[in-house]
Amino acid sequence: MSQLHIVIGAGPVGATVAEQLATSGHTVRVLTRSGGGPDHPLVQRHRVDISDPEQLAGRFDGATAIYHCVHASKYEAATWWAELPGMEQLVMDEAGRAGAVVAFPESVYSYGRVTGRITENMSRDADFGKPAVRAALLRARDAHATPTVSVAAADFLGPHVRSSVAGETLVAPILAGKRGTALGRLDLPHSFTYVPDLAAAMIRAAANPDLWNSFLHAPTAPAITQRELIGLIGRAAGIDNPKVVVLAPWMMRAISLVNGMMREMAEMSYHLAGPIELDSSFSQRRLGLDATPLNEAVAATVAWWKTQA
Repeated sequence: MSQLHIVIGAGPVGATVAEQLATSGHTVRVLTRSGGGPDHPLVQRHRVDISDPEQLAGRFDGATAIYHCVHASKYEAATWWAELPGMEQLVMDEAGRAGAVVAFPESVYSYGRVTGRITENMSRDADFGKPAVRAALLRARDAHATPTVSVAAADFLGPHVRSSVAGETLVAPILAGKRGTALGRLDLPHSFTYVPDLAAAMIRAAANPDLWNSFLHAPTAPAITQRELIGLIGRAAGIDNPKVVVLAPWMMRAISLVNGMMREMAEMSYHLAGPIELDSSFSQRRLGLDATPLNEAVAATVAWWKTQA
């Protein structure tokens, strides 16, 4: 039976959630400030500023679930504090009035300065910079009366993904026969979450009340090194020995002295200086979903990039 689902945002996660829901035969209403979204007969694209209570009022009426897939306008803690908590409160308030659950994509930031194997039972109480914002958002969701579910991912991989370790600074240059840029250390285990797997997990979690008010890990394939990832990209693209330049964590910190964006990235350099292995085995059992093998995920990612001018 077709249901109405609301997707807020049309970035990599929002677009993928909308595409999967529409492909399953559901009506999808995408809310963005620009009026953008996937081109599909079952996708309705609406121009809405969700930070404006008057514009948001009544937008969720009749919806089964809300997928809040937007982020702040800048990659910095001050902007996150200014924009994200109030926006999420408005969305949860409106969803509560409409009787709908809210599904959130999450990161591993709230775990703080952890490396190695990351599991769902670890503390999410980061108290510095951008990670502290993510931890505060999780506390606010737990305190709200509206049911929510948060699904965390590692670094993104997949179609629509541009701003990522495995995005436009790596895949696009390699396909163009140029040097890609890799961040951090190439020979340590690093997890990559295929965005379609994250979207599928959010949809499955929103549909199952037993999973509401929980924190899950998106199905994520076993970690590989960035060097191995670069090799998979090369094989999928038919390119032998792709060339990359490596921006090591210490280089990021040095550049951050004169570059604001690099300063924000350097704050998270511990994710690139040590092993990061997102263990999703427990969540996969709860969701009844498996992760897409990385060779298949990389092949689909490369195929998408080939469609981009």
